[in-house]
Amino acid sequence: MPSDASGVPTPSQLACFPLLPWSNRMASSGFAFESRQYVPAPNRAGEPCPIHGDGWQQAWQVAHHTESVLTLTLARPDASPFSYEAELHYTLDDAALVVDLALRNIGALALPFGIGLHPWMPDPQGAQLEACADGVWSSGPDKLPLTRGDIPDHWRFDTPAALPQDGVDHVFDGWPGRARIAWPARGVALEIEADMDYFILYIPAGRDFFCFEPVDHPVNAHNLPGQPGLTVLAPGATLRRRFTFRGACL
Repeated sequence: MPSDASGVPTPSQLACFPLLPWSNRMASSGFAFESRQYVPAPNRAGEPCPIHGDGWQQAWQVAHHTESVLTLTLARPDASPFSYEAELHYTLDDAALVVDLALRNIGALALPFGIGLHPWMPDPQGAQLEACADGVWSSGPDKLPLTRGDIPDHWRFDTPAALPQDGVDHVFDGWPGRARIAWPARGVALEIEADMDYFILYIPAGRDFFCFEPVDHPVNAHNLPGQPGLTVLAPGATLRRRFTFRGACL
């Protein structure tokens, strides 16, 4: 926590928060599915698009905990358009934090759901990222994707590379689900695994943090052809994803 923090923290002051029932921004006009139009309301001040779903803004309940395990639950029966129940399970396993996230549709209709995590990392100036990908989505002024294209050289992380300092807020696809972030000056690294095909890299220019977000769909996937990465859940069906963050010494 920041040294001057007081009171109840906001999610963006914490190390990581869950993204559900979708990740990142959705067009302010909502989305169409099976001849119906759904329009989630904007949910962050100054942001015209609904963003990150709504799970990150709710009070989760502690269902179980030990010294190395924590299970949180969330019920959103009256949420619109996505009614769901979620379970967030943390396990400390030696040098690893394993995060299991499950999402069940408790609404009356099938809908396309998605999952992700939003970790915050320190010190972009000293960090090196290794994360292969096949393509990157360009964005317009509204930060919604316009086209998918080749990854420019200064955004390629097939081998460990320093992070660009001119600002990045884009989704990369064709990710094999493995990444590594190293801090050579600190002598430590973080190995990341997730059962998904996309990551969002957020590096605000001039700031001392960045975000590497494993997600299972691109930004505004509800409005892209074929709704890539999203999972259509029938009433009662469940979507599960696993994330592993493993510390290592250099």
